Amino acid sequence: MQFKEVIMSKKIIILNGSPRKAGNTTALTAEFKKGAEEAGNTVTEFFLDGMNINGCKGCFGGGKNPDSPCVQKDDMDKIYPVYKEADIVVLATPLYYWTISGQLKTAFDRLFAVAECDPNYRNPKKKSVLIMAAEGCGFEETLYWYEHLEKHLGWKSIGKVLCGGVMAMGDIAGKPELQEACNLGKSIQ
Repeated sequence: MQFKEVIMSKKIIILNGSPRKAGNTTALTAEFKKGAEEAGNTVTEFFLDGMNINGCKGCFGGGKNPDSPCVQKDDMDKIYPVYKEADIVVLATPLYYWTISGQLKTAFDRLFAVAECDPNYRNPKKKSVLIMAAEGCGFEETLYWYEHLEKHLGWKSIGKVLCGGVMAMGDIAGKPELQEACNLGKSIQ
């Protein structure tokens, strides 16, 4: 009797917090996505800057409707179902004032409504990836935030791609971090 190996593809969500659709962060996510899809995974990317996403109101009123967990009705309703089904969450952002972009922070804060669906405010367990591009190379504060975030949420980081020295659009061309992003995507099985 022969057994056929079954490889389960992963569902991956990319929350792209760059304001530049053709920027360096997006170049990194494109390579990551290419590698992940080549490995047989499903990848859905949200370009947050082009979406209507309001800031969290801190109302603790979410969680009553699992299909639309936040009391605010905006484009987060497009993200929630993909996020809930995802095995892996990719946080992609340029480095702005030593941390993540406002676009990514705003969307991520709103994911709390999903935790509100649990009586103990538990977040769904995920694996995560951090992808960043920056003019300089001061990623320390963001890494501190990311590591504490994953510890608090009970997530497990499976990789980071941090590319410094890329300010203008296109500066990333030829940088080894592009291949690193692709390889990280390919490694997901």
